Amino acid sequence: MPKDGAEKAVIDALAPLAATHGVDIVDVEVVGATKNPTVRVRIDHADETADTISLDEVSEQTGWISEAIDELDPFPGSFMLEVSSPGLDRPLRRAHDFERFAGEQVSLVTTATEGRRRFSGKLVGIDAAGVVNVETDEGELLVPLDQIAKCVIKPDFDLPGKPGKGNH
Repeated sequence: MPKDGAEKAVIDALAPLAATHGVDIVDVEVVGATKNPTVRVRIDHADETADTISLDEVSEQTGWISEAIDELDPFPGSFMLEVSSPGLDRPLRRAHDFERFAGEQVSLVTTATEGRRRFSGKLVGIDAAGVVNVETDEGELLVPLDQIAKCVIKPDFDLPGKPGKGNH
């Protein structure tokens, strides 16, 4: 199974189970060698009002995730499993993510085969037709969700009162 197919298969297998465990599958990434890949599963609380998932909570969820991937058996040999929180540079992949994180600074890569592919700006949101709107320095960028190869939240490391961008 190609990596993209394996990632989708793992997401499809885990997503319904995640709801019963009170978590959300944020993203799945398969990296490394084909014969012994590393499967990175990023999870968070399903409840959007909850704090970021803790290390203890991630550890509690790892067992059923491992069992579900073993049952799916998407790889010809063994694999290494890494389960973590989404981190500061949280990936956005579903329409719901683009609604939830409207107002955040994002870095976006399109699937375009010609011209510019990488953009940064403020995520405005997503419309009913599935078109993502990002306000860039060059103006409004409209990209259909199915033409986004990757989109992540850009972490802001400026602390109030500390020297840095925007503070004098």
